[in-house]
Amino acid sequence: MKVVLFCGGLGTRLREHSDTIPKPLVNIGVRPILWHLMRYYAHYGHKEFILCLGYRGDLIREYFLNYNEALSNDFVLSEGGRKIDLVHSDLQDWKITFVDTGLHANIGQRLLRARKYLGDDEEFLANYADGLSDLPLDAQIADFRASGVTASFATVPSPQSFHALHEDDNGIVTSFGPLNERPYWINAGFFCLRRGIFDVLNEGDELVEAPFQRLIAQRQLGTFRHRGFWQPMDTFKDKIGYDRMAGKGDCPWMVWQHERIEPARTPCCP
Repeated sequence: MKVVLFCGGLGTRLREHSDTIPKPLVNIGVRPILWHLMRYYAHYGHKEFILCLGYRGDLIREYFLNYNEALSNDFVLSEGGRKIDLVHSDLQDWKITFVDTGLHANIGQRLLRARKYLGDDEEFLANYADGLSDLPLDAQIADFRASGVTASFATVPSPQSFHALHEDDNGIVTSFGPLNERPYWINAGFFCLRRGIFDVLNEGDELVEAPFQRLIAQRQLGTFRHRGFWQPMDTFKDKIGYDRMAGKGDCPWMVWQHERIEPARTPCCP
């Protein structure tokens, strides 16, 4: 299945980290979050990517045009540095299509502009490209296919720590407690879609607003609940959280590490 990655947002809440780097290129260790996400999909066999570019898309193009596999793979250096033999390879069998989808386009419009690159595929995957997870992708796809719906997305328990309360007409609190103790699930940004999504997606639509309401009315929108690891990369605080996990070698989204025989707790970063 092809994987559409929405890489065009301005990432304004991460400007404290950088005013010039687009969010997908914010590093976790030596590789950007975009690479981590693509490596996740490649682990499950989905290695054909469509990158919907916008803000600083030139930097994303340059990153892959100048890609150095030795930064994240074991290698053997010989002949005084003239010869490098990679022990493993990241993207040798990846196919990446780079699509300029506009600076200010919303997610729905970016998907419409990438439509022609999907060819005749009946199904495809999509992702906001701003969060990582250990979501069992095979199970999500199997559930999507079994349900027969047009669109499905992964949901996770809300990570927010706000407190919710109820009060009576006199302003007296009758209950008070953490919001996350309630059954409150949010969109994690991991989508499984059929071509029928374009039948409900109009020019100007945001993907998850009007089109998803149309699918709800048709009983064609599903979800896949995931209680494992999920974390967004929305703010500088999120960036610090990822850096701490990488520093400790605690990277649950790196499901591909199981492909290799390595000591437990191998650091994520050289």
